[in-house]
Amino acid sequence: MVIRTYKELIRIPTFEERFKYLQLAGRVGRKTFGHERYLNQAFYRSDKWKQIRNEVIARDEGCDLGIPGLEIHDRIYIHHMNPIALEDFLEGTSSVLDPNNLICCAYNTHLAIHYGDERMLTSKPIERRKHDTCPWKQ
Repeated sequence: MVIRTYKELIRIPTFEERFKYLQLAGRVGRKTFGHERYLNQAFYRSDKWKQIRNEVIARDEGCDLGIPGLEIHDRIYIHHMNPIALEDFLEGTSSVLDPNNLICCAYNTHLAIHYGDERMLTSKPIERRKHDTCPWKQ
C-alpha cells in the first residue's frame, strides 16, 4: 500500500497531478472508518477534529488540493490522503489527526478521488473575451 503525505503532495505543481497522486482508482468496498456511521459522525463532531480541520483549512488557505488560486467557495472537505480503517480510529492511530495525512478539497474533487476520475472534477470557468458570443461583431 502506498502511503501518501502532504509533504510529498505540495511538491507536485499542478492540480491534475495532485489529483492523480491522491486518486483511489475506484477502490470501493473496503471497510473503512466511514462505514461505521455512529463512530464516524461522533468523531467529525468532536472538538479535536474541529481544531485540526481549522488548522488544515488555514494551512491550505481553503484551496482545492492546496493549489493557490483554486479557492473553494462552498463547503470545504478535509480528505484523509490515506483511508482510515476502523482499527486506526479505535486504536487511536496518529494518522487520524495528522495534518500530514489531510488536505482540503471541494465536494466534486473528494468524490472523484474516492469513486471516479478526472471527468467528475469541476472544470475551470471559461475565460470570456469581448464579442466571443457574437462572432459577427468582431
